[in-house]
Amino acid sequence: MTFDPAPAALALHQARLARRPAGPLPADIAPRTEGDGVAVQLALAQRLAANPPAGFKIGATAKKMQDYLGLSGPAAGFMAPAGLHASGVALNWSDFRSPGVECEIGVRLRHDLPPGPCDPASAAAAVGDLFAAIEVVENRYGPPPAGDLKAVGTPTLIADQVFHAAAVLGDPAGDWRSLDLLSVPGRIQVDGTPRGEGHGADLLGHPMQALAWLAGSAVARAFGGLKAGQVVMLGSVTPPIWLDGPCDVTVAFERLPEARLRFV
Repeated sequence: MTFDPAPAALALHQARLARRPAGPLPADIAPRTEGDGVAVQLALAQRLAANPPAGFKIGATAKKMQDYLGLSGPAAGFMAPAGLHASGVALNWSDFRSPGVECEIGVRLRHDLPPGPCDPASAAAAVGDLFAAIEVVENRYGPPPAGDLKAVGTPTLIADQVFHAAAVLGDPAGDWRSLDLLSVPGRIQVDGTPRGEGHGADLLGHPMQALAWLAGSAVARAFGGLKAGQVVMLGSVTPPIWLDGPCDVTVAFERLPEARLRFV
């Protein structure tokens, strides 16, 4: 029987609107494979008027994140235009369901990357700007820290944008190509207290390897490839930091302007 992604996309959308758990989905509509999950994600983007998307997030680029989420490799999700914000933004805590934050490197593409096999050099050549970024993620599945992920299942995590809620983008680096992206250190602070740190190598071994992976992914193929002007969050160098209430969040990578977010 051919899988119909529309009922699952509708259920995920309605769960967000009603602020109720997004999964596990009923067995008769839940995606069964990662390919089904990608099909639901595309249908969800269409429901949210986010196709073409403003960009993509890559999750689980580090082995520790794959283990945390129960994934066998990276996963990707679209980002809606309304969810992208400049550094210094104030977001309403009440607009999010059990939010967390991640310490990310982001890029904005200056050239298209067609869907299919890609190497890090080709990926880097397509990048215009590079910046520190904060991804806001949501626990949409149950009690903290992230619900029963085994019960939700990898296909539904993919369908539901791999926890994505919003992104905060720092100012671009002046000359990012002079940086050693492999060893560049990054850290995240909440209300001035360090909460995690990592390096560019945590992103599939190199940030541009993460971008190359995305170009060859099923999600990129479903959305027709990566387009000039889109933002890509290359992954977090730390596990998600689940938050308790309104606070200030700062992400800093060496030689990159900080990304700052205030929850109010």
